[in-house]
Amino acid sequence: MTQAPSKSNSQNLSQQHNARGTVAPNLRYPSNKKTIYDRNLNRSKNAELSRAAFAYLFVEMISYAQKRVKGIADLEARLNTQGYPLGLKLLDLLLSRTPTSSAQPPTTRPTKILPLLQFITTTLWRHLFNRPADALERSAENASEYMISDNEPLVNQYISVPKEMSQLNPMALVAGIVEGVCDGAGFTTRGVSAHWANGTSVPEASGTTGPGMWPGKTIILIRFAPEVLEREEILSRGSGT
Repeated sequence: MTQAPSKSNSQNLSQQHNARGTVAPNLRYPSNKKTIYDRNLNRSKNAELSRAAFAYLFVEMISYAQKRVKGIADLEARLNTQGYPLGLKLLDLLLSRTPTSSAQPPTTRPTKILPLLQFITTTLWRHLFNRPADALERSAENASEYMISDNEPLVNQYISVPKEMSQLNPMALVAGIVEGVCDGAGFTTRGVSAHWANGTSVPEASGTTGPGMWPGKTIILIRFAPEVLEREEILSRGSGT
């Protein structure tokens, strides 16, 4: 047997109906009725996050990803998954922002591999770490593999990796971001992974040297799908390059 609504409930429903179209200020809707979507994309272009805040958030992300993992590969896969949607959104954000001066050319969506990798190592890296990547190389053994080197990854500076997990590289999160950028731009990959520079799983490239004075040096290995290389060859023949 259903009970008829009381008078107080009816008054509450009436107030909610009369207030339709107006939103009370709270954490999501500020008093000025402007959300993050109303801001100019260039407003926070040069804004920086404190390293302490970044370190705290990143440690919490690793702690969350570390729950119920079966091994190091599983943990790195979870970090990669966390970074992938960030890469998709960063691609749209960085391409949508207008140049700060008329002397700078507008950012266009890359259509070839080299412009895409230059976009990642300069524009994306500066946005994330306030500096470009240290090196960009192509594998001497496999034409579909490219490597981005970072001598001092900011991501690894605040993480203490135990000896039993020495193969873990927290830059797997950045590898996920790079993979999201590549897939979002239409360059399908067979995987993007992070490796220590002294690791044996990274293919040798021409001119590649050991870590030397950079013990935390990390290499982001990008493996492009065969159809991307086929499209690259067609575009190169069409442009005569």
